[in-house]
Amino acid sequence: MWKVERNRSISSTFRSKYHPLRLYRNLSEAVVENLHQIFVENRYADKVIEKVLKKNPKWGARDRRFIAETTYDIVRWYRLFTELTNAPEGDYWTLFGAWCMWNKVDLPDWEEFRKLDKPKFYERYDKAKHKLRVSESIPDWLDEVGASELGAGWEEEIHALNEPAKVVLRVNTQKISRQELQRVLIEEEGIETESLSEFPDALILSERQNIFTRQQFKDGLFEVQDAGSQLISAFLQAKPGMRVIDACAGGGGKTLHLAALMQNKGRIIALDTEEWKLDELKKRARRAGASDIIEARVIDSSKVIKRLEKSADRLLLDVPCSGLGVLKRNPDAKWKLSLDFIEEVKSKQQEILGTYPSMLKPGGIMVYATCSILPSENEKQVKQFMQSNEGKFELLEQRTLLPSAGFDGFYMARVRKVG
Repeated sequence: MWKVERNRSISSTFRSKYHPLRLYRNLSEAVVENLHQIFVENRYADKVIEKVLKKNPKWGARDRRFIAETTYDIVRWYRLFTELTNAPEGDYWTLFGAWCMWNKVDLPDWEEFRKLDKPKFYERYDKAKHKLRVSESIPDWLDEVGASELGAGWEEEIHALNEPAKVVLRVNTQKISRQELQRVLIEEEGIETESLSEFPDALILSERQNIFTRQQFKDGLFEVQDAGSQLISAFLQAKPGMRVIDACAGGGGKTLHLAALMQNKGRIIALDTEEWKLDELKKRARRAGASDIIEARVIDSSKVIKRLEKSADRLLLDVPCSGLGVLKRNPDAKWKLSLDFIEEVKSKQQEILGTYPSMLKPGGIMVYATCSILPSENEKQVKQFMQSNEGKFELLEQRTLLPSAGFDGFYMARVRKVG
């Protein structure tokens, strides 16, 4: 099992490289406005940051990193910073000040920072660090669920989930080898990457940066995809010439990986209930050179599933889930999720398991996968499926990837249809 060493201090990955030597008013206001949109207007953090950076194209790379990483950091540590400053709801300047004090950034003499009390800030931390739900900055309900489902392992996993996600590339092996892309990135772009033997198609960026502006991305030489996520497509064991259905394809990250693993030979039918996601998949497929093997279909009625009955050699069910395994890259999800939503999504998982496997041929193989670390969404769902279909399916292997190993958290189970 791989293990990537983790840095245990908030923001220390970015502190020396990315924050300005002094705070600039316009950048600080952008961070505060981002927080307002995320918490008050309930917008997704990645979309908010993307929008503000597009509106300000003259900002340099350093300023853009400061905006993005500071916003994510304050969102990640929202509860902790609130309790350390006793900030009233909606006072995002105070939370920004808390981030500065935590990272030892000198505070300018601005009106918004004059009520901050540094001695009390650190005094409160001495008390807060002994309360997991405060020190790890999570809602009470999430701490209760995590402890209930993961027991003693919960503390290590939530700690890992509060670390910034690494930027991982998946090499498009239909166009270039991993070794060659690694060489091109360092020689042409000065981008250093690391490869790990456990992830044959992955390159891990040594330093966070906006990789989407690079010509190599535009040429379809790679996609951005977490290392753990890359293991799921390989787990399906699809081979060139097979007919494969990716039944919850979304934007198509795993669909494109399947196309590469199949050497663009065979057929992949990408299904989703959201047409706009499939439109994005088509764009990505064109860039990757995989359009010929991939056919996108919207699930707009139950007839779509019925028409595909017993037609797939392989079936990927990357089902909707809580997303708790990917909080590293989506820290705002902590504050948007609810216990009711998790119950709803578990019902959706059972609904999919009750209907979609009909598309699998006798003897075919299915993978059920989530980006959750909760057993109730993972092995317990598979166990219930197996009990409901006794004698019809055979469980071959299950695997859980935990965030404490260094990447996102995932679960996957490989099942064969008997016959």
